[in-house]
Amino acid sequence: MSGDAELTVRAGRRSVQVRRADKVLFPAEGSAPAYTKGDLAAYYRSVAAFMVPHLRGRPLMLERHPDGVGGPRFMQKNTPEHYPDWITRAEVAKEDGTVRHTVCDDAATLVYLADQACLTVHRWLSRTGDPDRPDLMVFDLDPGEDDFTTVCRAARWVGELLDELRLPSGLMTTGSRGLHVVVPLNGRHDFDEVRAFARDAAELLAAEHPDDLTTAARKKDRGTRLYLDVQRNGYAQTAVAPFTVRALPGAPVAVPVGWDQLDDPELGPRRWTLADAAEQGRKNPWSGLLGRGRALGPARRRLDALRG
Repeated sequence: MSGDAELTVRAGRRSVQVRRADKVLFPAEGSAPAYTKGDLAAYYRSVAAFMVPHLRGRPLMLERHPDGVGGPRFMQKNTPEHYPDWITRAEVAKEDGTVRHTVCDDAATLVYLADQACLTVHRWLSRTGDPDRPDLMVFDLDPGEDDFTTVCRAARWVGELLDELRLPSGLMTTGSRGLHVVVPLNGRHDFDEVRAFARDAAELLAAEHPDDLTTAARKKDRGTRLYLDVQRNGYAQTAVAPFTVRALPGAPVAVPVGWDQLDDPELGPRRWTLADAAEQGRKNPWSGLLGRGRALGPARRRLDALRG
């Protein structure tokens, strides 16, 4: 049973109260220990220096599990009125009005979200200053079966194509089943342009490897092939943030990795957990990547030449 333990976490210039800190959010599973809300808050405090730069200035969708991974899930877009005034909000347009999203600009906000039992942080690919123009493009490698060898092979193909197009890219485990390939952009293209580019690149790869890859959106059309998903590259769509915890047994974490780590036999989509992801963060496998945002014009011309 969970008691009424309260934990004070110092995060930057603020002290954040974590209520019911001994509440179990992840029950013990196999060799994995149980993790409490206090553990979650301590984890997010430990990775804030690595994680907040990936969140700052971006609208968020928060995946909350007040009763832990076995309980109901809430996908929260609107920021509740009771959130502290020092937490940044961003009013962005939706089809029939606006949404006031939470924005995580500092470590204290990240710890506060842990207190709200936000396990997973999903981020927009654009920033609040220009929400219609993404500065990230994402390829989501979603295997048809739990075969991570296929995922790694597909990641190499995506990476090789991006190299040929002279676009920098980073690799990330999702903490679930696959990998994300993330491309920094200069924020001058709208979502339609970015998604069309990602779609054409994915279709080129699927045509080159038809037995292994597909861009079919419907599961029944994929068979056992890996799905090259580019649908996240759209307005108000989100992708899991680097270093976020996933609501799965053992508390796996989405973690940036280096391209050379594809050769590591221990690599898997859930290789890192709440217990050890900070260690990977200190290695900084994406060093300098986010500052290398590119325009898509030259890459589009190269891609069109390859497509014939």
